[in-house]
Amino acid sequence: MEKELKVIFLPFFLAPGHLIPMVDTARLFAMHGVNVTIITSPASALLFQKAIHRDANSGHQIKTHVLQFPSDQVGLPRGIENFNTVTSLDMTSKLFHGLSLLQPQIEQLFQDMQPDCIVSDMFYPWTVDSAAKLGIPRLLLYVTCYFSLCAQNCVQQYKPHESVNSDTDLFLLPGLPNKIEMTRLQLPEWLRTPNGYTQLMDKIKESERRSYGSILANSFYELEGAYEELHKNNMGIRTWSVGPVSLWVNKDVADKVERGNKAAVEENELLNWLNAKECNSVLYICFGSSSKFPTAQLIEMAHGLEASGHQFIWVVRQKDGDQGEGWLGDFEKRMKESNRGLIIRGWAPQILILEHPAIGGQVTHCGSNSLLEGVTAGLPMIAWPLYAEQFYLEKLVTEVLKIGVAVGKKEWSIWAEETKEIVKRDDIEKAVKFLMGSGEEAAEMRNRAKELGNAARKAVESSGSSQSNFMGLINGLKSLKCARNSDEWVGN
Repeated sequence: MEKELKVIFLPFFLAPGHLIPMVDTARLFAMHGVNVTIITSPASALLFQKAIHRDANSGHQIKTHVLQFPSDQVGLPRGIENFNTVTSLDMTSKLFHGLSLLQPQIEQLFQDMQPDCIVSDMFYPWTVDSAAKLGIPRLLLYVTCYFSLCAQNCVQQYKPHESVNSDTDLFLLPGLPNKIEMTRLQLPEWLRTPNGYTQLMDKIKESERRSYGSILANSFYELEGAYEELHKNNMGIRTWSVGPVSLWVNKDVADKVERGNKAAVEENELLNWLNAKECNSVLYICFGSSSKFPTAQLIEMAHGLEASGHQFIWVVRQKDGDQGEGWLGDFEKRMKESNRGLIIRGWAPQILILEHPAIGGQVTHCGSNSLLEGVTAGLPMIAWPLYAEQFYLEKLVTEVLKIGVAVGKKEWSIWAEETKEIVKRDDIEKAVKFLMGSGEEAAEMRNRAKELGNAARKAVESSGSSQSNFMGLINGLKSLKCARNSDEWVGN
């Protein structure tokens, strides 16, 4: 009887924010003796293939299966395979269409490979039926926090946003352990005005209820245990918190530097700059892999950072055609001459930066990965949400965990460069001075952040909450495999 577990991982490879934690989780499984296959596209494979080769060379059974993305069929140029490379919302819809065209190939792969389990991103609700046909469990990997799941469920169930008179009036989210208030402008558009995406989210929620164990979460109990329990009770399902997965698998410098795209800064240049700074003196600013701001907002950021007087590393995702001339070039020259700021245009080795002792805080868009990586590093935060579940997570940072301050962003927008709202330089300066300053409240935030960082590391150590959950999950999957094989043997 074959005892080895075979698991297929199906990431949502249109978005690095979904892809990277799925790959980290797949590597975690392989490190514990599971035979792992990751299904992906050519462009996405480039983001993590070096790590997979290193793992395979170390004796782990892990590989990728690359599917050609149907760019031609959906009217996209070759190589446009994820949200990082699109230049319009129309291209985004074409990416979703291309992904849907791959479903028959993926289902055939499931049939051919006969895995013992499928780990699927939320954006493939149909995989629950695929797993049912094979008589195997499907685990749904959510790359967000339980808090945002509970907040979203609250809005969908109770519709508190329908009780207010305007988009800017505050309403209470009922049924949560903490008092959380929001406005309609902070809610995703698909919740305010039902559309095709609303239907997809309904399908995802329905498939969640039908998954074995339902949720595999990149979180840990000490971070948001009350919301983990609430989500279990609301959905009537089990969950397996195994995070932070980046702590399990990114333990050497190569993993941290090569995680995602090729870094836009040389490792030695970056570390030399940081090594020359005092502990906790540098602010790290990054808004994820897909966000691009209008020039007017970038100018306000630059003025706010300069006026704050604090040192910083700023990761700038520039709009196409902007080569850093004019205002940004002048600003960068001043910061370089004063040695106060380092600007990285493109991809940055974020974990490597966040873990450096010179970093004393971060400005974050409240994406789940960045938030968890900041928590793991024990850093306080300035919350600057943009879209997706990020306004929920702003509340987690500022009102539940109390490890950060809000910059004052008021409106949800799928593309930051299309929003009419500009956060002003004075608000940015104020937030930076508060977070990086010597005030008592900021010091308390830093202490709470450090305690959470320690708790994150303990969670993945021997007998830690996440390690215990993970080993329980693996043993449960092995038991299911044995039971299934026994049933097949008796049937024969």
